[in-house]
Amino acid sequence: MASKLPTVAIIGQANVGKSSLFNRFLKSRQAIVAREAGTTRDNVLGKVTHNDHQFWLVDTAGLKDPDDEFEASIQEQITEAAEAADVILVVVDSTLYASDEDRIVAKKALKSKKPVILLVNKVDLAGNLPSDEFRRLGIKDIIRTSAEHNIGIEEALDRITQIIPAKKERDAGGAIRMSLIGRPNVGKSFLFNTLAGKQQAIVANVAGTTRDINRIRVKYNDEFIEILDTAGMRKPGKQEVGIEKFSVLRTLQAIEESDVCFLLMDVNQLNTQLDQRIAGIIDEAGKGLVIVISKWDSVEEKDAYTRDALAPRIARTFDFVPWAPLIFTSSVTGQNVTKLFDLTLQIHERRTQELKTRHLNDLLQTIVSKHPPAGLKNTHPKLRYIVQTDQSPPWFVIYGSSLKFLHWSYKRHIERALRERFDFVGTSIKMSFRDEKQIKANREKRLKAEAEEIKETPEE
Repeated sequence: MASKLPTVAIIGQANVGKSSLFNRFLKSRQAIVAREAGTTRDNVLGKVTHNDHQFWLVDTAGLKDPDDEFEASIQEQITEAAEAADVILVVVDSTLYASDEDRIVAKKALKSKKPVILLVNKVDLAGNLPSDEFRRLGIKDIIRTSAEHNIGIEEALDRITQIIPAKKERDAGGAIRMSLIGRPNVGKSFLFNTLAGKQQAIVANVAGTTRDINRIRVKYNDEFIEILDTAGMRKPGKQEVGIEKFSVLRTLQAIEESDVCFLLMDVNQLNTQLDQRIAGIIDEAGKGLVIVISKWDSVEEKDAYTRDALAPRIARTFDFVPWAPLIFTSSVTGQNVTKLFDLTLQIHERRTQELKTRHLNDLLQTIVSKHPPAGLKNTHPKLRYIVQTDQSPPWFVIYGSSLKFLHWSYKRHIERALRERFDFVGTSIKMSFRDEKQIKANREKRLKAEAEEIKETPEE
């Protein structure tokens, strides 16, 4: 089963270097999952990998409206951060004495009872103060950092990973997790209540009333299924400060925690760019995906023709996830609601199937013999063998030579063949390509370097 990744929040007053530290922890902007374009507060959320740990990192610099008064917005921001986070990083400027605002931040962070680490930032600048000056804030764990010069970053990551649990791919014996994902007011909470069979979430006419992740465990066909209902994700420009931003964080946490995600779209508001973005995040996370058209009861003239007319339009919009099933539902009439449980079990079974290497290689040889990969001039990619290395999501590694010349369309061709032969409908699958010549060259290079190191080491 999937497991929830821990969350680490960076808090502190403005201009202490929170965003610079955030980028330094992430190392690459490509790791950023959510961004708010067009402002200096671009970076909101990213996934950090360090040793055998992974965690979400949230930069609360993106949560404070510059027009807001400090007192109101920072306190709401810290309260929300404390609730959502497993570890809190309080950042202060080492060139300035601790201010009243710093004391408010530290006090609220400590009051949360969550692990708190104080990052005394900008230690590379002249006139920075000793750590003892900041002990009065009451935070025992103090690390001196410089985002600019990469000072203290490894130490901070090591300390964080001492506190949080190691990454777990699957929780043995746990329930299958299905989450209801989508924009606000598309009927997630109503569907959640219908699936649960009793009133568990508060349903209101105001969009976005679900702020946290509601969950309930049910038994269906002798399997335990945990249903997660999330707050809706708005377009970045429409996200409000504080609670709204953390709703997005919780939605991404729910995706990470889930085995199968149901992306809900209101039949009266189809195919928005945000829905495409959410589907892309689910695919990237390697989860199961079903596209659910909700509120089908609100369509007055519904017949097979209406559904048959809508389906191709939706499929064109989501052509990057052609493997995701499409289903029309109504929580009011109960249409197809139970089928969501059936889909969850079917997709989970496909995600966890373990294929025999012999069967995989029979398929690969058939693909190559029918349609050999094209190359450049006298260099043609050679695909030698394939193995499955993981499940949930299914992960395949293909070994060969000259694989850098393998066209992306051929990789897609292999994926399509895998899906058709082994029925991977409803789940993302991952593929890696390993060039044997490159592997051999890297091994020889490493052995040569080790030999040189031994040669240069003076005998005692």
